[in-house]
Amino acid sequence: MKVKYLKYFKTPGPRGILSTITISFSVISISIMLILGIALYIRFSTSTRQETVQSTQRMLEQTGETLEDYLVDMRQISDTAYYHLIKENDFSSYGEDIQSRINLLYEANQDNLQSIALYDQSGNLVAAEPVATQKKNLNVTGQGWYIQAMDEVENMHFSTPHIQNLFDDNTFRYYWVISLSRAVEITNGGKTELGVLLVDMDYSVISRMLDQINNFDNGQYYYLCDSNGEIIYHPRRIQISDGISSENSAAVAGYRDGIYDETFEGEARKVVVNTISYTGWKLVGVIPYSAFTYGMINMRYFIIMLMLLMAMMLAVVNRIVSVGISRPILKLNDSVKEYEAGEKPEIYIGGPQEIRHLGLSIQKSYEQIEDLMKKIVLEQNERRKSELDALQSQINPHFLYNTLESITWMIEGERNDDAVFMISQLARLFRISLSKGRTIISIKDELQHAQSYMNIQKIRYKNTFSVEFDVAPELYAYCTVKLILQPILENSISYGVGEMDDCGEIRVEGKMEGGEILLSVTDNGIGMSKEEAGLVLTDSNRIRKRGSGVGLVNVNRRIQIYFGKEYGLTVESEPDEGTKVTIRIPAVPYTEEDTLALERGHSFGGED
Repeated sequence: MKVKYLKYFKTPGPRGILSTITISFSVISISIMLILGIALYIRFSTSTRQETVQSTQRMLEQTGETLEDYLVDMRQISDTAYYHLIKENDFSSYGEDIQSRINLLYEANQDNLQSIALYDQSGNLVAAEPVATQKKNLNVTGQGWYIQAMDEVENMHFSTPHIQNLFDDNTFRYYWVISLSRAVEITNGGKTELGVLLVDMDYSVISRMLDQINNFDNGQYYYLCDSNGEIIYHPRRIQISDGISSENSAAVAGYRDGIYDETFEGEARKVVVNTISYTGWKLVGVIPYSAFTYGMINMRYFIIMLMLLMAMMLAVVNRIVSVGISRPILKLNDSVKEYEAGEKPEIYIGGPQEIRHLGLSIQKSYEQIEDLMKKIVLEQNERRKSELDALQSQINPHFLYNTLESITWMIEGERNDDAVFMISQLARLFRISLSKGRTIISIKDELQHAQSYMNIQKIRYKNTFSVEFDVAPELYAYCTVKLILQPILENSISYGVGEMDDCGEIRVEGKMEGGEILLSVTDNGIGMSKEEAGLVLTDSNRIRKRGSGVGLVNVNRRIQIYFGKEYGLTVESEPDEGTKVTIRIPAVPYTEEDTLALERGHSFGGED
């Protein structure tokens, strides 16, 4: 209920000009600093991110080239051993010479090699360097490097890192190697058969190569996998082999060279991929998104310190400017406050030209304004009083005289029951009209008043017309201004159905619609033109042949005084068809609190 809850909402007092200027400057300053800080942070963050990705790409390219050079050297060793030693010589004649030359080849590259071995088609060791004894009961033909070489004769094959388990070693050491195997043709006694040349590369060479680039503290790292996603090198290879950690190598194996965004184990990261030639290996650089912010910590501190320094400088400037602008206005305000308190001080005249002119204008016009306000208040009170006095005069003296005469005639004619009914209706009419001095009554009482009035009029007019009330009972408990239906009903009789023989109809309806109450009075009388209907509520000086003398203009005005100008009457009429007058008021529950609020002048918009 709008009126009911008005008192619970208080408009906060306006701020002083000094605080307003200070707050405004502060908001502007903070906004500028925030925008500047955010822009700087975004700019440097973007630049840092791009630089990190580009640096990773360069690192992958350099490391990839080094790794490719190493693998090319291993291929060349394999090519040299095959084309210059094995393929062109018969082992039955030059076996010792081939062994010595393989020894020379091994000695020249022993820093990068673990061993060189040659096996025949049955898996028997033909030659090896360094010379060693093959382990007993070893099935060479069942090992992966051997199977791959024999399955694809024309290709070289690189294995994943594994422990060499071919030869007896008195030191009981285990060597991690990557095997380069290929099918070769072995000539022995003039006969040619297939065999496998095995070059075991020292895995530590690749491991050291990649260890050198895995020295970041921001979570960034590099790893190496084959085309099937099998891990060749990883900084966390021990944790991965133990099942403690994992890597998205299976998916990365399908990536082409480039930069990718992915989410692995709930962590968003960028992945840079570079493919190693000849092998199909993938050299991968992983950059967690946390690495980007890690590099921005110092920049973040710098921006914060810069913003704090700017804030302190702006606070000083803000204070100086605010005081300079507000001081003359505050002095003028203080002198006006003293004047309002009943004193007669001199209005402050100083400061900028505009403030000086304002002080002079206030000094010259203050008394005129005060007198004018007194006159306006007096005129408003008088106008309100005269309006209400006129609007409350709803009872037509002629109506009272005619009703009393009708009662007298009934008593003289011994129509005592009719006389009693007329007296009871007249008493109810006056009881509601007076309403203990209240202007706001319930819709139920207003309908009772209208019914009493029409009961009397029906007897006076000898039932030449019928009246029907169709108002929803749920509307009874809402507020209305009293005596708004009676003038409309009087007009319906006087200007509508009063001259009709016995076919006059008047219908009173009421309904709720969109939080508003609509009460309508419809008659089937003579009606009026649209032009005349348009003047009913605008021309209060129209000459009336009959009626209360108050008219619809005053009823409409009274509704608007209490509820606002958006409410009131509407008139619809057609000649020889009848007239419909609709009352539109807000749905205000009829409670003591709401009634007193309306009586005291709290309206719904419009004027008080």
